[in-house]
Amino acid sequence: MSLGQKLHPHLPFLRRYARALTGSQAHGDAYVRATLEAIVAAPEEFPSEVDPRLGLYKTFHAIWSSSHLDDVPLTAGDGREAIAQARLGRLTPLPRQALLLTALEGFTIDDVAYLISLDSADVEGLVEEALTEIEAQTRAKVLIIEDEPIIAMDIETIVRDLGHEVTAIAVTREDAVREAMAERPGLVLADIQLADDSSGIDAVKDILAEISVPVIFITAFPERLLTGERPEPTFLITKPFQRSTVKAAISQALFFDEATAPA
Repeated sequence: MSLGQKLHPHLPFLRRYARALTGSQAHGDAYVRATLEAIVAAPEEFPSEVDPRLGLYKTFHAIWSSSHLDDVPLTAGDGREAIAQARLGRLTPLPRQALLLTALEGFTIDDVAYLISLDSADVEGLVEEALTEIEAQTRAKVLIIEDEPIIAMDIETIVRDLGHEVTAIAVTREDAVREAMAERPGLVLADIQLADDSSGIDAVKDILAEISVPVIFITAFPERLLTGERPEPTFLITKPFQRSTVKAAISQALFFDEATAPA
């Protein structure tokens, strides 16, 4: 099996991680593209002593650590960089990397220590630091769009445990839009398949047509939304999910939200 074939299954998830780390599809994809270009240019330098997924993320971090967000131009009107810079004044990138790699990507503490070239104890400290700092900075009203009662209750508990307020739990596209207009949320958590066979994607499109709000999609089939063929969600959670994954995604989504930006 060629190196390209070994890496291919991991690319959608590297793109997810890169987007969550930068808060932007354009920024994240640019770093992934640079990573792949580096691998193609010097395949003999790809880490061969670890599994391909670890080697891929290790190469990505080599690119990330030697670059800056300013290297990738923002689209007109994109205020994410200013928000990110405000937050980064209070939280350095390493804690965010440690948090995302463990909670969102599922790497072990030892894996993360390898990826960001620190020891395991330092990584554990970085994760705790990231959670404490980001949660202190961000508080929001959250709309949950989910038709499975048990899953909805679990998500609601996670959201409330993080200190946020749940405005409503919607089970259909119509419910979701109505609730969003009644009390505008600062964050939307959306399933894709809803109770009346309506689409959570369509519900989110309707909401975004009226208000600007960060969205986290929840789906059992993330590859259907990470094709590279159309605009895609920056934040995506795979079902079945871990509570820590939801917490990390919420923290990162709000990290780049203008409504909770530091003064």
